Amino acid sequence: MTDYKIYCAGKFISGPKKLEVTNKYSQQVYAVTYLADKTILNKAIIAAEKVKQACKELSSLEKYTALKFISEELENKKIHLAKVLCIESGKPIIYAIAEIERAAQTFLIAAEECKRLPKEYMSLDWTANGKNKEGIVNYFPIGIVAGISPFNFPLNLAVHKIAPAIAAGCPIILKPASSTPLSTLELAKIIDRTNLPKGMVSILPMDRTTGNLLVTDERINLLSFTGSPVVGWELKKQSGKKKVILELGGNAGVIISEGVDLKKIITKCLVGAFSYSGQICIHAQRFIVHPNLFEDFLSLMKKETEKLIAGDPLKKETRISTMIDEENAKRVEEWVKDAIKQGAKLVCGGKRKKTFYVPTILTNTTSKMKVNAEEVFGPVICIEKYNGKIEDAIKKINDSKFGLQCGVFTDSVSELDHCFKQIEVGGIIHNDVPTLRFDQMPYGGIKESGLGREGVKYAIMDMMEPKILVK
Repeated sequence: MTDYKIYCAGKFISGPKKLEVTNKYSQQVYAVTYLADKTILNKAIIAAEKVKQACKELSSLEKYTALKFISEELENKKIHLAKVLCIESGKPIIYAIAEIERAAQTFLIAAEECKRLPKEYMSLDWTANGKNKEGIVNYFPIGIVAGISPFNFPLNLAVHKIAPAIAAGCPIILKPASSTPLSTLELAKIIDRTNLPKGMVSILPMDRTTGNLLVTDERINLLSFTGSPVVGWELKKQSGKKKVILELGGNAGVIISEGVDLKKIITKCLVGAFSYSGQICIHAQRFIVHPNLFEDFLSLMKKETEKLIAGDPLKKETRISTMIDEENAKRVEEWVKDAIKQGAKLVCGGKRKKTFYVPTILTNTTSKMKVNAEEVFGPVICIEKYNGKIEDAIKKINDSKFGLQCGVFTDSVSELDHCFKQIEVGGIIHNDVPTLRFDQMPYGGIKESGLGREGVKYAIMDMMEPKILVK
């Protein structure tokens, strides 16, 4: 059994309390690490304060060199890291490998972006008293960043906080999910080999009580949280004067318009619906289909869903495996049962075996059912029809308290333009599912789906403050 030390201010240390990390498929203990207590967290914060100036003074070349090195090492160690990630999360190995590749790409993007941090010149002579005056605007690191990342993309979502912080010149303390801390601790081993100031990065698994100090401690200048809306909005209330970035959940919709070739899009829809057992913020949960295609799409999705290979996530042919824990599998089971009681029709699935929930398709659902209205965060989708007019499809998509991303399959330029202007989300994905994300794009939602945007350049800007020199 591997013992993983936690990473505090440039040192790998043990903590007072052990944390067992299980193989999510076998449910056997795979490795042991530690939970940081208040004393260890305080050491990390003090160290971050001490190196703030050194971090601020890092040149573009120094940051680029470190970020590029981390990117290359993630690629070099991809197979090992993917195995660790697969075991700790239950994510099929094909998706675990893709996540390591994305994490490497995210660091590479940050390496490039740190070379072009913005500066502005402005003329101030727009008024009489501004004659012969000019302004120079520079952007400076905001200070210490606290990052809280979730279990579903345990490496890449953590990287979306760490890489921009390094690029911006900010010290960062990251709290990974307690169920999946190992891949970020593997990352710490790589970061430790760079020439970044010791104390610039700390990676500390913590229980919720200790982790909440990241939210309330006034020495921390920015909180970046990715997780559930219920938790995220509560943390914002507790955060005091610090800046807060929230990447929360959703119940993403997909519009399938008339004229779409279903056979060409079915693989994309299947991946959006069931990859990583639907435990994705941009899981394609609600399919809104043109009435002329509805029956064919329902039949085709059922057929392809029942072909999905389930089993050990370490096997390369596996496409769906265990959920993160039995508690969540039971929750999904109850939501489906409740929907059926309210009149939903079960097309396929609807069964649970311990932590595994069979990929499930429902229809005849309404916005009053949890499987439709809430973030199911499991392998369950709802397929419904609209009346044939794109306005009705948009209305159904917008009938949600969430607004993260939406997929629109259409060959009509006017329909796409109308969707882009009227759908209330942070991103529209044309001819693909909302599960698609590129790591450099602005990513985030409106309504209950979040506050602010990630995507490396946009996260960097959130981690910097403008200052103007008038002369």
